[in-house]
Amino acid sequence: MSNSAPVRAAGEVLTHRQTLTVMVGLMLGMFLSSLDQTIVSTSIYTIANDLDGLSLQAWATTAYLITSTVSTPLYGKLSDIFGRRPLYLAAILIFLAGSLYAGSVHSMTELAIARGVQGLGAGGLLALALTIIGDIVALKDRAKYQGYFMSVFGISSVLGPVIGGAFAGASNILGFDGWRWVFFINLPIGLAALIVVFLFLHLPARHVKQKIDYWGAAAITLAIVPLLLVAEQGRVWGWTSGGSWLCYGLGLVGIAAFIFIEKRAGDYALIPLRLFGNATFGLSSLLNFIIGIGMFGAIAMLPMYLQLVKGLTPTEAGLMMITFTVGILFGSITAGRTISSSGIYRIFPILGTFVLAGAAVVMGLVLGVDTGLWVPGLIAVFFGVGLGFCMQPLTLAMQVSVPPKDMGVGTSTAAFFRSMGGAVGTAVFISMLFSLAADKIADGMKTAAATPEYQAVLKDPAVASDPANAKLFDFFKNGASNDSLNDTSWLHAANSTLTRPITEGFAQAIDTVMLTAAGLMVLAFLISFALPNKKLTDPKSAAKDSVPAH
Repeated sequence: MSNSAPVRAAGEVLTHRQTLTVMVGLMLGMFLSSLDQTIVSTSIYTIANDLDGLSLQAWATTAYLITSTVSTPLYGKLSDIFGRRPLYLAAILIFLAGSLYAGSVHSMTELAIARGVQGLGAGGLLALALTIIGDIVALKDRAKYQGYFMSVFGISSVLGPVIGGAFAGASNILGFDGWRWVFFINLPIGLAALIVVFLFLHLPARHVKQKIDYWGAAAITLAIVPLLLVAEQGRVWGWTSGGSWLCYGLGLVGIAAFIFIEKRAGDYALIPLRLFGNATFGLSSLLNFIIGIGMFGAIAMLPMYLQLVKGLTPTEAGLMMITFTVGILFGSITAGRTISSSGIYRIFPILGTFVLAGAAVVMGLVLGVDTGLWVPGLIAVFFGVGLGFCMQPLTLAMQVSVPPKDMGVGTSTAAFFRSMGGAVGTAVFISMLFSLAADKIADGMKTAAATPEYQAVLKDPAVASDPANAKLFDFFKNGASNDSLNDTSWLHAANSTLTRPITEGFAQAIDTVMLTAAGLMVLAFLISFALPNKKLTDPKSAAKDSVPAH
């Protein structure tokens, strides 16, 4: 089969140009989905101040995360029953409605609801885009096409903070508050995706007579929502508070109920448990989860280092992370093209996890207060390469390991586990960072205070009377704690000699977090060797070989 004539699900043929046109629409949808995971991060402070709801700001992120993660497996299953096209169009429409609402809100409560609606649409955009490529592109060429998609995913995840910061920094754009364009920007891009997919994606109509696993959907919601809530809010609530323990308990009940219900549901289950009997599917799911932790951990920690330790603005830190996109572009496209030509994909998760582990170790050992900016820039390239080598081949492995009728479930499960890993990684690593930083800063300040040089600056009347140091002296009075570290906006304007123990404490905490992440990546590296060493085969033999063991 030539590259110019990929096979469609019903045996018809799409030309190369038709395939590329459809891909543009799908890529636009995926771009929006992953962009909105991170675009609010640099603008949320401005938004919360404007809407008078600083204490509720975390919910704007949490609501999106919860609804997008919960809805991902639902889209996969429903698309296997009703077809990809109607579900994808519905996902774009829901996302656009949520974006329009989010840009028009007048309170943080409304924004949290609007972000939840956005997330409901976003859950379908990423998983279904990769599934549709699985439907319309021949198996041997699929890796190459999906490589471009994973590049878009990585690029938009990193561009989010840059774009969000730029909009939030503008007071007024075309008569609206600048921050509202964080959401309004989705409308023209989403409409373009909707038109392209509506006009050019014509998959065969599908309606498989099958029961819908409503109980499984309810159970997975009960399992995920409390666990994501505690992952996001645990640092604020306290990991051993009553609310946290309630979430742990509800999550465990939900997981147990989900396994029980899915076992009874058999083939019509939301995620059929028989699929995990296939070694490739089960191991790839586990690797997606662990790599998701590492990916979002790195995406969170590198900007934290650039802002807290090096004093860059959120927008400057976002621009520095563009080197990450260079790496992910190289990794995804290299893996995709090599897999397309050779059919071998197992080597890439092995290489990818090795590169990720190495990058995390280097980051944990060399990043300090005086490290040149080129070092984190270079580390970000290697993180990108490692992720590019892992994400797309593992998605492909999960698609190949399931029967064609379960393609939607296989692809959405990959996105689901990666998303769950990302939520856990971001929450746990940021909590670790601030807990460790409080102790390391307290120790550093004690050591510094014993030196005559530090005492001389501390007692200098000019330093004490400088307004730029007012919040620093408040910090000295309150001591280093999680609460006192919540606002560090004064850190790089204050006296550099006095703030040195604080920036050093943050650098040491980030190093410890990244060495922990390196340990996880080493675990993923060892697991990746257990992936079956199979070549991709043509669609007929793939369908025959990929029926999982019961």
